[in-house]
Amino acid sequence: TEGIVKLSTGKLISLSEQELVDCDVHGVDQGCEGGEMDDAFKFIIKNGGLTTESNYPYTARDGQCKTSIASNSVATIKGYEDVPANDESSLMKAIANQPVSVAVDGGDVIFQHYSGGVMTGSCETDLDHGIAAIGYGMTSDGTKYWQLKNSWGTTWGENGYLRMEKDISNKSGMCGLAMQPSYPTE
Repeated sequence: TEGIVKLSTGKLISLSEQELVDCDVHGVDQGCEGGEMDDAFKFIIKNGGLTTESNYPYTARDGQCKTSIASNSVATIKGYEDVPANDESSLMKAIANQPVSVAVDGGDVIFQHYSGGVMTGSCETDLDHGIAAIGYGMTSDGTKYWQLKNSWGTTWGENGYLRMEKDISNKSGMCGLAMQPSYPTE
């Protein structure tokens, strides 16, 4: 959502993840227990947007929805689109235009303990964590990768970012990255 707001307004606003954790708890979205990105997009639309990170800071735990703060929305979206599942080519085209929300198996040990470089190897596809796919590239040795932004702070990965191997033989993508990508629209 921050990406499409920046593209449409020219302003980069850090939006409140905690508002989603605390307030988007109906249906499959269950705070720190996870949920689905499309349902989070629906919440943002229905709620009229999100407030800022500074107004409603991240606490990394479930809390009561602070409706008086949450009602101070600073940015919203009008809709969302799903990228065709298990199609890294379509995902690449979408990322060329804006950041894309992707679900991964964030509980896999290779993901949990990532500390740098291009993540390669075997990773499960039990989707349980949402991250932002923000780009792609290739290392000097020819390894293609996705550039991803995580929400676990700057001490994880490469200052909070991850490079994950791209175009692997499994159509689901590494850690299930290509299974349920979607992005907000203005």
